Amino acid sequence: MTQPDVQTPEVQTIVNLVRHGEVHNPTKVLYGKLPGFRLSDAGEHMAETAAAALAGRDVRVVRSSPLERAVQTAEPIAAMFGLQVETDDRLIESDNVFEGKTFGVGDGALRRPANWRHVRNPFRPSWGEPYEHIAARVLAACADARAAAAGGEAVLVSHQLPIWVTRRAVEGRRLWHRPDRRECALASITSFVYAGDRIVRVDYVEPAGAAGRSRVGGA
Repeated sequence: MTQPDVQTPEVQTIVNLVRHGEVHNPTKVLYGKLPGFRLSDAGEHMAETAAAALAGRDVRVVRSSPLERAVQTAEPIAAMFGLQVETDDRLIESDNVFEGKTFGVGDGALRRPANWRHVRNPFRPSWGEPYEHIAARVLAACADARAAAAGGEAVLVSHQLPIWVTRRAVEGRRLWHRPDRRECALASITSFVYAGDRIVRVDYVEPAGAAGRSRVGGA
């Protein structure tokens, strides 16, 4: 007698992309990949808040962008689960030619006509790393984390633009967008729910609440 074909349920794994907390940046420059930009006191509290939001979950892997603010945000999360923070260069902030400068027309980098060429193409963008490259590297980091945490959860700490562009790619939306409309507040958690190796759902929460939303600028 032929036995019915029974399919094995796909393993569910969750990869949580956490944006770092607020950065100490009194001069209001675009800090990008520059060294020396660490969390502010408020940012450290945001990191603790993000960790508390993940309490009780089955987190097995914690990885971070190598930039200081991201590692600092990952540390209380890793400590909660008795894990070490691993760094993954694929989670790093995108390149930006305006690093170290203020950004504006009247008093910032756009005051100089020589810089206008860098903002001529919002689709690439012309001032830094192409959006499709950002999404591809972050999705590769997510896939590796999913495999490492199969059946549980992974936490990856990254930056606003890489997280937002990757979410848009997962949701099948165009990658170019208005920066002021990103849904990626400080210390927010964007979760990709995998069934096997497929992303089947995207969840989003803001543990830092209004404080995280009121400081959406930066990287």
